[in-house]
Amino acid sequence: MAHSSPVLDLSTVLLVGTDDWLTRFAAALEARTGATVQTVGSKVEALEIVRERTTDCLISEYALDGATGLELLREIRTETTVLPVLLCTADGSETIASEAIEAGVTDYIALTNPAEQMIDQLTERVEQAIRTAQRSNTQRERARQFDAIFNDSRTATWVLATDGSLERVNETAREMVDADIETIVGEPFWTLPWWTDPDTTNTDVQQIVEKALGGRFSNVVVTQPSHIAEPRVIDLSVRPVENDRGDIVSIIVEGVDITERVTLERDLRQSEELHRVTLNNMTDTVLITNEDGEYIYVCPNVHFIFGYTADEIHERETIDDLLGADLFDRDELTAEGVLKNIETTATDKAGREHTLLVNVREVSIQDGTLLFSCRDITKRKQREEALTTLQETARDFLYAETHQEIAQHVVDDTPGVLDLEASAVYLFDGDSNDLRPVARSATMRELNGPLPTVHADGEQLLSYSFVEDEALFFDDIHEADRLENRATDLRSAAYIPLGNHGVFIAGSNQVGVFDGVTRELADLLAATAEAALDRVTRESRLREQDRTLQAQNERLTALNRINETIREIDQALVQAETSEEIDYTVCELLTADDRFRFAWIGAVDMTTNAVEPRAWAGSERGYLDSQVFAIDTSGVEPAGQTAATGDVTMVMNVAAGLREDPWRKEALARDYLSVLSIPLVYNDLVYGVLTVYAPAQDAFDDMTKAVLGELGETIASALSAIERKNALLTTSMTRVEFAIDDSAFVLTRLAKDAGCTLSYQGGVQQSTEGSYVFVTVDDGAVTEVADAASQLVGVDEVQQISAGSEGGVLRLRLTQPYLAMELADHGAVFRKATADPTSTTLVIDIPDSIDVRTITQLVRETFATAELRSKQTLDQSIEHDLYSKFLKKLTERQLEVIQTAYYSGFFESPRESTGEDVAETLGISPPAFYKHARIVQRKLFETLFEENNFSIPGSGEVQ
Repeated sequence: MAHSSPVLDLSTVLLVGTDDWLTRFAAALEARTGATVQTVGSKVEALEIVRERTTDCLISEYALDGATGLELLREIRTETTVLPVLLCTADGSETIASEAIEAGVTDYIALTNPAEQMIDQLTERVEQAIRTAQRSNTQRERARQFDAIFNDSRTATWVLATDGSLERVNETAREMVDADIETIVGEPFWTLPWWTDPDTTNTDVQQIVEKALGGRFSNVVVTQPSHIAEPRVIDLSVRPVENDRGDIVSIIVEGVDITERVTLERDLRQSEELHRVTLNNMTDTVLITNEDGEYIYVCPNVHFIFGYTADEIHERETIDDLLGADLFDRDELTAEGVLKNIETTATDKAGREHTLLVNVREVSIQDGTLLFSCRDITKRKQREEALTTLQETARDFLYAETHQEIAQHVVDDTPGVLDLEASAVYLFDGDSNDLRPVARSATMRELNGPLPTVHADGEQLLSYSFVEDEALFFDDIHEADRLENRATDLRSAAYIPLGNHGVFIAGSNQVGVFDGVTRELADLLAATAEAALDRVTRESRLREQDRTLQAQNERLTALNRINETIREIDQALVQAETSEEIDYTVCELLTADDRFRFAWIGAVDMTTNAVEPRAWAGSERGYLDSQVFAIDTSGVEPAGQTAATGDVTMVMNVAAGLREDPWRKEALARDYLSVLSIPLVYNDLVYGVLTVYAPAQDAFDDMTKAVLGELGETIASALSAIERKNALLTTSMTRVEFAIDDSAFVLTRLAKDAGCTLSYQGGVQQSTEGSYVFVTVDDGAVTEVADAASQLVGVDEVQQISAGSEGGVLRLRLTQPYLAMELADHGAVFRKATADPTSTTLVIDIPDSIDVRTITQLVRETFATAELRSKQTLDQSIEHDLYSKFLKKLTERQLEVIQTAYYSGFFESPRESTGEDVAETLGISPPAFYKHARIVQRKLFETLFEENNFSIPGSGEVQ
């Protein structure tokens, strides 16, 4: 096998030895290369040639006449170290190899098979040795040229000291910066203005200098900082300079301005990327022929259209065989120079027919004169035909008014768009969560049989496509895991979701019919159908929204009128002075301006079991004079039902039960077609019933019911406030005493559990944490009662205020509302409670302005058993006035402090608790306690002596 190498062709090779293989190798080397080969047999002859002539490589046997190749190597190395020497032997050993390497042999070759096949290996190793020697010579030559490089005008050069500081620079480097070089000599190289802004460091430059100081060559590409007018990109190379002992004595830094190269490389990369992307994505095929139609050039992507490789196209006779004869008129081409968009058909390697657009132009490229550019428009033609059908389908959709019509259009037009006969459309039924078949082709029925309703659970193919909103295409549906009907004759199939409306199915009994164009058209048909379904849904919703908005506007108009009435009523309630004024004002405002036909407020009288009218307004007295409003849950007037149930009663159509309820006849005679009755309840106390009548059916919707229901609570609250106000102004009151038996009452339960007598003398304080109550313990150990109280769910905290041998005082924090607070909301005062293991009595003061029956009802509703024991009338004008004035002056904290001090025995003589003890109980400092106590005492004496003008008897002298 011939071997030629530029290195060997220009080289002189000296062979030393007498063995036959050396002779054969010399002949082969001369025959295969242009090398000059000379052969000698002894060491002496070899040394003479090496000394007198230029020799590029020496190859020696180990055994020579009177010497060895190893001895020859040693003598050569005394004179030159650059000549490559190869030592070859068939009788070598590891010792010889080791000695040869130590002597500086270039290559040691063990001739294990000194036959013809070794010649190629020897030739390659000779070439490699020569190349290596030449490379070493070049490096030495470059080293000798280093001084010349320093002054190279194209390369900036810096010389650094061993600590990395600048020693000198060449002129090229000086011109790169506008700085006084003398002022920066001695500064660290990585902080100099070539690389950094003032007072900063370029870490990349610092790292390569440090590598050079470590004895390594390094380089980095650096972009100059912004303070330089025209920043450049510099390729820095840093290398150490060593002395004869191998010590680093300086650092040489070379910088080449590669700004233009970087820019060009960037532009080239962008151009290459553009070219690569263009080639990878180009599907047009380019062919060049001569005048006889013979191929001169075939584009590598020819297989995209024709399925043939470029070589296979070359094997075809002429281009007429590929594109057809008489494709164009040669005279016309000569006249025009180029003919564009010639439409023709061609058959590919697989036998498929393609529609092509061909451009033909005259060229002069090598031997080619005609250039053909072919573009495959087969899919475009198919798409155009399908789109024409799809446009007709879209027009049909415009006139469809139901989802069913659209589904049938999709099925009818599938053959024209997709060239598939089997199709169906399922629509989603949100009420049952099912997909139901609403349209199917006859072919679908033949291939698949009846189409079942499919539950939208994502289990079957159809359901999965809908739930996951994923189009599924199968070349063979029988390979699908979720296929339900394994007996189907469908093979290719597509399931395409129609948004939230359903799924479109198309298929064939052939395998693999869904190519890219068919899939695209199927998606387009489904998207068009989905848009039509959206339109029908949207229009249906708009019509429904119009109806809803109209109804809402009507309701809002009515509600606005009601809200206006409510605002007027709220303002009137604030200004009302009496309960009668509240009642009549509410009725008058509800019926003003024809808002309602009639309104009245009645009191619930449990003694007569009827609702007694106490205020009304509207058309005369309605039927108040002709009806008894019995309290019952059914069959009675709505006011009686509300009084019985405590809930709002709404009658939307009075005429509906005309034969069953007698009151309806009276109502209809007065055009009362709707009725709403509302309980007036505040803090579980009933203040009456408000009933409103309207002259139209369904006049009260849920919103109106809720608004008027809140009005009922507002009215009751206002009535309660009037009662509390009257109670504050009333000095005459009724004191009632109840005996109760209910373990839910905290004092009753605690007295039974602790086996003692407990009493409450007033003094409830309400805070964000709960209600605080002071309880006196008689004939029992306070600690035992405290332990028992801590076990009760209704008690959050227990504090021992004072303790004696037979009792003491506890302060309890209750989790539930205390009866005293509920009574206070209704103007009554919980004066006293006493509980022992067998009985509990309550004492309550009720102002004359409050109906005793109201408070009695509250007590009986609160406890399981409540018996009224006594009732007496009291006049506490002075006491009440003083007490009220005094309490108004105290803050809640001051009241808490003085109550705790009182029940702790602080005011006893001798004191049972010190101020420090009380302060600790309250969690405050002693000075804070004494301050509060003094303030309360001052306010008490101020109320007694100053505001009531109590005189202090004088005396003749001070004792």
